[in-house]
Amino acid sequence: MQHYTRIRDLREDCDLTQEKLSKKLYMHKTTYTNYEQGKHMVPLDFAVTLSDFYDVSLDYLAGRTNNKRGIYDPDLTQDEMTLIEMFRDLSERNKGKIELYMEQLHEAEREVNREEPLEM
Repeated sequence: MQHYTRIRDLREDCDLTQEKLSKKLYMHKTTYTNYEQGKHMVPLDFAVTLSDFYDVSLDYLAGRTNNKRGIYDPDLTQDEMTLIEMFRDLSERNKGKIELYMEQLHEAEREVNREEPLEM
């Protein structure tokens, strides 16, 4: 599990020291430090606590996705989820290029569908 760097990054993003965070979570600083450094596995109940504290999914915390809300969406295929994650990592300029290209593809698809004869 790659959650060790993820929990450190989340803590640093909130401008918290290990000491301040361990006090907020009512735990000994050494225990938290051992989790963050990967010396001990993070127990599931503590992972849930961290997930709630940072308002992120367990999948994000475990490094299974870069989407803070999680990876599971029953209406999306794995290919669609991969595309979404790749899109989110792009710069705003490149996102604009992708959106323009998608619009062009969509329009071309509509034109092809208009040209097809109706089946009877």
